[in-house]
Formats: sequence, C-alpha cells, structure tokens
Amino acid sequence: MIKKLFFLCFAALLAGYVMAQDPSEDRPQRSPEEEALMQTTRLVRELEITDSVRIDTIYRMHLKYAKLRQKGLTRSENLQRMQAIYEELSHLLTPEEFERFMNHPAESPRRPRGATNVRAKSKPVQPTEPQ
Repeated sequence: MIKKLFFLCFAALLAGYVMAQDPSEDRPQRSPEEEALMQTTRLVRELEITDSVRIDTIYRMHLKYAKLRQKGLTRSENLQRMQAIYEELSHLLTPEEFERFMNHPAESPRRPRGATNVRAKSKPVQPTEPQ
C-alpha cells in the first residue's frame, strides 16, 4: 500500500513538472530582422525572384509584420495580420507568383480561416450556359 501511494505521489509530481514547462523556453526567439530575412529568403527561393528591388520591398514588408508579431497579438489580431500580409503580397507579386505562393505543394495551402482569395474579387464571373 505504501509503495502504491509513493508511486502515485511520484507520478503526480512528475506530471506537474512536465505541465509546468514553457514550450517556448526550448527554442531561441528570433529577432524581427532574422525572421524577416528567413521568410524573405524562403519566398525568393520558392518563387525564384531575381529582381533586387522587389526582394528589398518584400523584406521590408516581412520586417514590418515581424515587428508587429513581436507585440504579442491576440488570435484575431494575428489573423488580421496574416490577411494583411497576403493582401500586400498579392500586390507585390505577379498573379502567377501569388498563385504559386498560395498553393505551394510542400505545405498545406496558406489560407488562414476566414481569408478570401484576394485576386478572385477582381475577376468577373463568367456565366455558364445550360446544356
């Protein structure tokens, strides 16, 4: 009986210790500059962008939103931030690049919940003929 009680107390203390660990302690926090550089590098490599002016513009956009992210936004503010990023990227990238960005095969589609296709808003709907 004493062994069972000891084991139960040990298991409870171990579970409490595991639950008390902060998951962000394990990974180092990146600065906004490092995060923006990493995101820009990945985007440039993924879309094969070679124009240095566009690369610099994309970096500055990523830096602006990385600094905003560091402020500890709520979930809804973070969703708005992501939608703003997609909106801005839709203007910085060509239609083909933006489509490739949104549907990159290495990851699931980059559309957060509630996000709408920015380019679809400007395209007229083609009427279908009944057969």
